Amino acid sequence: MPTADTPLQKLGFLTIGTFDGDDPRPGMEALLTQIQLGEELGFDSAWLRHRHLQYGVSSPVAIMAAASQRTSRIELGTAVTPLGWENPVRLAEDLATVDLLSGGRINPGVSAGPPMRWDDIKDLVYPDTADVEDFSYTRVTRFLRAVGGEPVATAGTQGIEVYSDRVQPHSPGLRERVWLGAGSLRSATWAAEHRLNLLTSSVLSGAEGTDFAAIQGEQIAAYREAHPEGRVSQGLVVIPTDTATREQREKYEAYAAARLPRTREPQGPGKLLFAPDVVGTSEQIAEQLHAHAGFRQVAEVAFALPFSFEHEDYVQILTDMATRLGPALGWRPREFTQGA
Repeated sequence: MPTADTPLQKLGFLTIGTFDGDDPRPGMEALLTQIQLGEELGFDSAWLRHRHLQYGVSSPVAIMAAASQRTSRIELGTAVTPLGWENPVRLAEDLATVDLLSGGRINPGVSAGPPMRWDDIKDLVYPDTADVEDFSYTRVTRFLRAVGGEPVATAGTQGIEVYSDRVQPHSPGLRERVWLGAGSLRSATWAAEHRLNLLTSSVLSGAEGTDFAAIQGEQIAAYREAHPEGRVSQGLVVIPTDTATREQREKYEAYAAARLPRTREPQGPGKLLFAPDVVGTSEQIAEQLHAHAGFRQVAEVAFALPFSFEHEDYVQILTDMATRLGPALGWRPREFTQGA
């Protein structure tokens, strides 16, 4: 695990991919450019948040398909796709298709539970079945069966039509690259029991205390005890300022300061506890991360980019992450590691 003496193995970034609702294409093109830049800088992975009825990525599978044709190495993932919005079988078809076209680079991250703003959107998404939909982990297991190539129907022939008993296309290895977005001890343990990789983020749920790092560390430890070979990735909001202009530094610090009050105690009925955003030079950030009980237990990260910044800001942040912060954490770009 990464300590001051142990290197971080994999460096990734996570973005919401914001755009202008009146002219969305430039924002989407900027997102694809950022993923291409990530590959050029040596990042191991790029992850997409999944947003509905907002000005961010609502169709990450489509974005990953486009990105897979503009890149050749960087892994592409979702962090996370809320399955409450999805038909698990249809999603498995789409992900397998893109995984094959990408050469096996897709990392599907999913979550259980009802869709956000359920009372507002249930008649839109499930006008006839809202009262009987199952948003529990059962929905995740349906997805896992479909993406894993297990039988989901009866094979046979009707006329000239030939039918498979499993989802087509099937992409071998995709099941092993499925992650569960987990913010509670229960969800982390469930992920381990079902041999899923674990995505942790800057938000915990059901928090009974205020020490974010300690609580996250306990969840990761429980996961590792039950599933030692599983992968764990952490997704804190991290903003290096090494090459930022004075104006950018001021903007980043103001952004973090505005979000700080919500980190002082659990929020709302879900007892959501948010981690403070980490802003500073790469040396300062590395020092804070090496003292973080959650970070000390992971070998890979998908640092979250802040919302609503400009493309130029993301270029600076990504460049500093790869050229300053990554090395400060002992990470080396994959192309150099492979040649070592």
